[in-house]
Amino acid sequence: MKTRKITADWIFTGTGSPIKEGVLVLNEEGRIVQLSSRANFDPSELEIFQGALVPGFVNAHCHLELSHMKGLVDTGTGLLPFLKSVVSMRDFPQEQIEEAIRQADEEMQKNGIVAVGDISNKADTANIKKQSPIRYYTFVELFDFMQEVGAENTFQQGKKVLEEQAEGNGNEKNLTPHAPYTVSPRLFELIRNHLPKGKSLSIHNQETAEEDKLFKNKTGGFLPFFSDFEAQVPEFLPFGKSSPHYLMQQLPKPDFRLLLVHNTCTTKEDIETVQAYNPQTYWVSCPNANLYIENRLPSYKLFLEAGAKVALGTDSLTSNWQLSILEEMKTIARYQSFIPLETLVEWACLNGAQALGFEKELGSLEPGKKPGINLISLDKGGRLYPKSEVKVIA
Repeated sequence: MKTRKITADWIFTGTGSPIKEGVLVLNEEGRIVQLSSRANFDPSELEIFQGALVPGFVNAHCHLELSHMKGLVDTGTGLLPFLKSVVSMRDFPQEQIEEAIRQADEEMQKNGIVAVGDISNKADTANIKKQSPIRYYTFVELFDFMQEVGAENTFQQGKKVLEEQAEGNGNEKNLTPHAPYTVSPRLFELIRNHLPKGKSLSIHNQETAEEDKLFKNKTGGFLPFFSDFEAQVPEFLPFGKSSPHYLMQQLPKPDFRLLLVHNTCTTKEDIETVQAYNPQTYWVSCPNANLYIENRLPSYKLFLEAGAKVALGTDSLTSNWQLSILEEMKTIARYQSFIPLETLVEWACLNGAQALGFEKELGSLEPGKKPGINLISLDKGGRLYPKSEVKVIA
């Protein structure tokens, strides 16, 4: 059997400390059969690279179907104006939408992304997902602006979209709530009863401070937001607590993996409360999208102190300049440089794979896995820097 023996200055396995001048031995199909060191091989046997070898990246949150709106929405407006802009710009030729989806999928492949947690409101991405080597977990996203009168119809429409989504070849799919502020108790119930045990839910969480104002005090920017969409603010508000408490009330039996996305304004108390409720919680951060929309980042120190599992996503090309997990890592390294590179690799690879239930094959460099292998360039100090790039090795 022909094997490849690949080595670099460093190997970041995604599960612990980096290995200096480690060697990955791969079989013909790219599966890892051994993790060793250079001292055990003749140098002529080795493919030697400069930089760091890491597992294939997992993009735990994306909106692939919005790829055609790249550059059309202004930066720094805040979440609520951003959402209004996105809703108002849905009328594009289908050919343009599908071509943008195809290009975005190719961009992620080139950027070393091997799996994606993708949010879908329609079936526009289904054909590309059936053909792509990327493994997709499609979350068909439902919302009724907390208006229970429309919950049943919304749910039935979502089931039709779900049926059209790609499956097989390792792909997964299920229905998911959009966010606490857009899903009524009745719609939560319908989704909850439809969800198979052990699956994942992906829910937007605390991306703006206005969200907690709505739930705690029934104040802030969401009041005119509801009015703009001809929706009534629910009578059960104010809830008196932050929005994750409403979420936990609506999903009382957490027999699923919970992906909470963005978490820009999440507090230490919120993190501790949610993790006590569901230990299978993954806090998905999309730093470049947070900067694009709200011009701020989460406090990652809070998540580290709480022992939280953080994963990384890109959000959509409507709210980002590119679809690259490496660029998300570089942004964190630039603004909150106390986070070690091995931690960022774990966030970018293993935690995302676990969040999507793909960890048996993806997320870490371990014998028996075929996770994809990326080479990232580092500075002389072994750190990410503005010009760090990724190259797909296997």
